[in-house]
Amino acid sequence: MKKMLFIYNPNAGTGTLKPKLSDVLDIFTKGGYEVTVYPTQKPYDAVEKIQSFQEDYDLLVCSGGDGTLDEAVTGMQLRGTNIPLGYIPAGTTNDFASSLGISKDILGAADTVVNGVPFSCDVGLFNGAPFIYIAAFGLFTDVSYETKQSMKNILGHLAYVLEGTKRIFNIPSYRVRVTHDGEEFEDEFIFGMVTNSRSVGGFKGIVGTDVVFDDGEFEVTLIRTPKNPLELNELLGAIVMKQINPHRMYSFKSGRVCFECGEEIPWTLDGEFGGRHREVTVTDKKQALRIMIRQEMAAGLSVSGQISEKGSEKVSGEIEEIEEN
Repeated sequence: MKKMLFIYNPNAGTGTLKPKLSDVLDIFTKGGYEVTVYPTQKPYDAVEKIQSFQEDYDLLVCSGGDGTLDEAVTGMQLRGTNIPLGYIPAGTTNDFASSLGISKDILGAADTVVNGVPFSCDVGLFNGAPFIYIAAFGLFTDVSYETKQSMKNILGHLAYVLEGTKRIFNIPSYRVRVTHDGEEFEDEFIFGMVTNSRSVGGFKGIVGTDVVFDDGEFEVTLIRTPKNPLELNELLGAIVMKQINPHRMYSFKSGRVCFECGEEIPWTLDGEFGGRHREVTVTDKKQALRIMIRQEMAAGLSVSGQISEKGSEKVSGEIEEIEEN
């Protein structure tokens, strides 16, 4: 039999995995795998487990929220292994799973793990440290890692919204010099993010619908600091309409972008605290991770399988259908 290492976070989300754990393992076994199960015991535990295992596994699977996925990817990148990764989303938001069309249904996601296909997607490096789908600073970026787990479990996504509203009247602003692809500019920003995702903080469409995951480039979105109520209204209107306002925002694609600031800026990586930094370089490591997805989703996620706008709408509809189920 093939061998699988299954790592899960028993405290993730609302505990949806626990009552279905036996069924998940049954799906794995029927899929032809001998399964080693490891529940994480502390932060960074998944990274340490992946770096230290001695067996020859054919598939690594993790279950939890975005933080657990980040730990799994970090462990694999630090170890230098290229075995496929399966993911069962069991967190509160699950942005990356949503972007890849991985079902929110535990058993549906487990089926994709053993019956899907490996998709080679990009991985980010934040000053050399791996992350999977977002590096961000500024307004609301501390919501995920500062919102208590108990509050997340009870309120779900609403917990982020409620925690975020506390910060709207105390908006930090940073003067940042940005360098990418031979260009350089400097401005005041209340928010910035480098992403490889169609969903950020549970909200879809913020960075557009033409995101692909294996092109060697991230989407960069920077929001300028509004100087008066009119500019604030313009900014809020653009965000609500999911549109880029060129007067209030910068938006571009890049495989390498540098940020410099006169003060230390707190960053978040995949929803977890990424430290405070004056200088940051984010690099796209092209097609560095093989993650299991449904075969029919691959064309709409890949630069080599870019499809027409009509086709994109079809794939988008399939993703939304999966999420509803």
